[in-house]
Amino acid sequence: MTVSKYDSEQVAKILLNINAVKLKPEKFFTWSSGKKAPIYCDNRLLLSYPKKREIIIKLLCKYIQKEFQSIDYIAGVATGAIAHGIMVADKLDLPFIYVRSNAKQHGRKNQIEGRLEKGSKVVVIEDLISTGKSSVNAIEAINKTGSKVIGLTSIFTYELFHKIRIPYFSICTYSILINEATKTQLISEKEKNILEKWRDNNLL
Repeated sequence: MTVSKYDSEQVAKILLNINAVKLKPEKFFTWSSGKKAPIYCDNRLLLSYPKKREIIIKLLCKYIQKEFQSIDYIAGVATGAIAHGIMVADKLDLPFIYVRSNAKQHGRKNQIEGRLEKGSKVVVIEDLISTGKSSVNAIEAINKTGSKVIGLTSIFTYELFHKIRIPYFSICTYSILINEATKTQLISEKEKNILEKWRDNNLL
């Protein structure tokens, strides 16, 4: 599904304005994985801006309702998408679960937290899709319970991963964001080229 350019640009402006996404084309960040990248995204910052997070949540709800039918559950991927997922589930009046990267080693040893009825149709929410590994992990965990993930959505994507075999969309993309950053002179054309080259060299 295609998110409207206007909506994507609106989200890009918000993420740049609150520094949820930072760009350093000349001096790369080091991600927790050890990977070097000219971009760093922390959508948890949205939680501290009520009006801006409301815009994001409304857009997620808008496109979820447009794309997916007969949804039984909203699932957030821990930990970044738990808060956003709960707010979406609340708006859509749907039950919520969240999925850990691995099952706990104590207590009930759950990987999925919350009550998920077998045979349910689930939409998974990520705050960010980078390599897609955490998304695939969450989808597989839910499907193993006898329920079915019918779609995946996120606030932002680096556009590195294109092998998810279910319908998915992000309300803001790497391409839209760096175009917006260039347009507002946060980065130069030269820096934009560095960002584009990094993305193209890291496609999976």
